[in-house]
Amino acid sequence: VQLVESGGGSVQAGGSLRLSCAASGYGYTSYSYCRGWFRQAPGKEREGVAAIDSDGRTRYADSVKGRFTISQNSAKNALYLQMNSLKTEDTAMYYCALDLTALCSSGYYWGSTQRRGWNFWDQGTQVTVSS
Repeated sequence: VQLVESGGGSVQAGGSLRLSCAASGYGYTSYSYCRGWFRQAPGKEREGVAAIDSDGRTRYADSVKGRFTISQNSAKNALYLQMNSLKTEDTAMYYCALDLTALCSSGYYWGSTQRRGWNFWDQGTQVTVSS
């Protein structure tokens, strides 16, 4: 499985960015899975931002609710994160991740990197929000 992310960049506070994560090497339609977006700011731990599972149910960190939207395409091989009303505190390296073992609601909390199913990660993309 390979995950390739795109769409990061720099934007002023209040602006928008859309991240994309293309997956290959796996057929999504036949399995239960959880796909997520994480971010890591300098000096901080990597944290879950949003997740969506094979049933289409979404989950968000409180800090991004109402501003970010996670989605996937109908073929379920692409993941998106629409980020609106960006704040300076959203500045971080953003990563997409894939758990092929379970739905987001199963097992360890989806927003933690300690969840054992988060086995696939992309290279990350920088998002910088300036005031």
